[in-house]
Amino acid sequence: MPDNQTIEKLFDGIAPDYDRMNHLMSFNADRRWRKVAVRHVVDISCPLQVLDLATGTGDFAIAIAQKLPTGGHVTGIDLSEKMLELGRGKVIVEGLTDKVTLLRGNAEALPFADGTFDRVSVAFGVRNYGDLRKGLSEAHRVLRDGGKFVILELSYPDSRLLLWAYKLYALKVLPWLGELISGDRTAYTYLPESILQFPKGPAFLALLREAGFGHVTEKRLTFGVCRMYVAEK
Repeated sequence: MPDNQTIEKLFDGIAPDYDRMNHLMSFNADRRWRKVAVRHVVDISCPLQVLDLATGTGDFAIAIAQKLPTGGHVTGIDLSEKMLELGRGKVIVEGLTDKVTLLRGNAEALPFADGTFDRVSVAFGVRNYGDLRKGLSEAHRVLRDGGKFVILELSYPDSRLLLWAYKLYALKVLPWLGELISGDRTAYTYLPESILQFPKGPAFLALLREAGFGHVTEKRLTFGVCRMYVAEK
């Protein structure tokens, strides 16, 4: 796994084309996956305080904020200032400056007190942590008792046939497509490889339990190409 400095540089480099590539690579399914996850983050009767980790260009933070009642707030953090700059522009366009704050920060060393947030979320970013166990422990630390940690992460199908097709697309097509659109073949070689190397299903649930979370569940989306994990403190 690359260190945080390498990840920061990688995402700074692909920031201008990141959103377009996300939608293109997933055939726009990433939008639907976020909508599913938002329903597990938001309680429309409570003005929750939410921390969105690896927030990137802010799509998940904005989607959450749009559903929060008055008084609710989303704080998004990310290593990449270039990604955050784009996200702050979106926040302004959406008229959510009172509900969303995007800050540069490290998910493995959060600058918040214990029990600060009602919810912690992360979409498509947890697999890029330099130290996954430390990142999960930090999410647990800043979450209040009774709070929830909602994670969306790209994965791969369990079916052998689907996995064969997935690997062909992820390892052959995506690097070429990434180079064509963003000019960065290296980034779009690393990203699909990181999906295949990341622990999924029971293995990831075990890591959440190890970090101190209690009730942990997994939901497979689109044949397991994306997985949502919900963990409670």
